[in-house]
Amino acid sequence: MTQRHPPGAVAAQQLGLPHRVIRHGAVRSLAEAAVARSVEPTDVVKTMVVRRGNDDHVFVLVPGDRVISWPKLRALLGVNRLSMPQAEEALQVTGYPRGTITPFGAKNALPVIADERLAGRAITLGAGLNNTALAVDADQALTALDAHIADVTDPEPPPTVPEPPTPST
Repeated sequence: MTQRHPPGAVAAQQLGLPHRVIRHGAVRSLAEAAVARSVEPTDVVKTMVVRRGNDDHVFVLVPGDRVISWPKLRALLGVNRLSMPQAEEALQVTGYPRGTITPFGAKNALPVIADERLAGRAITLGAGLNNTALAVDADQALTALDAHIADVTDPEPPPTVPEPPTPST
């Protein structure tokens, strides 16, 4: 059985972007994705779809160990409100289901905003298929995507640990 060539890789190739396809088993966390891709967690890039308004979306590329800073992103885009679309809307806008989303070969060519921490790195990001990633040079990829590079993230907050139960007296 032959494996389908990921649509993100096809699009990257059409842009003349050097890339490597990484196929791996299912992952349930950033740490697992980093191990499966043989990279550091910061180099597992999350491609987020953000809604600015009706039929107005952008891609935001976020290092794996960081989260979108909504105040920074709103200021950059000059808007008071942003939101994350539901999975079905993200699929409709990009052509990709969550977990596979990539700006390469998306159904709609959306503006791309990339966190400045990606510059100068080798990164991996979705390829348009489950359990598949593209490995690319971030600078080359951001140039190919005509990305706007800015400080739009904050560190991932540490996980909250529930308080242990208080013994009854």
